[in-house]
Amino acid sequence: MNYNNKRFSPVANTENGETSAQTIFEYKQNGNILTSQYSGGEIVKGHLIGLVDDQGNIEMRYHQVNKKGGLMTGICFSKPEILENGKIRLHETWEWTSGDLSKGKSVLEEL
Repeated sequence: MNYNNKRFSPVANTENGETSAQTIFEYKQNGNILTSQYSGGEIVKGHLIGLVDDQGNIEMRYHQVNKKGGLMTGICFSKPEILENGKIRLHETWEWTSGDLSKGKSVLEEL
């Protein structure tokens, strides 16, 4: 699976997350290396880097600056689902590596 030039936005997130439907992720992929810049909603600027396996699963690390001026970091694991319309839905489990170190789940869908 190749995520290059695909855009995603969250459709669900746990309460302790900072992303929302206003957050747009722009994915780039070269080989199995995935990168993204993202912003919107409570996030002023964010970046992620990850590795994509043969099934399209992503293991990533992210950092972002929120509207409160805080720098947040975390780890995320994403599992893809192909929807009937051919678009990708990502089921994510994540954990903050800063702040309260809490965990959460989110769902992103390809725009």
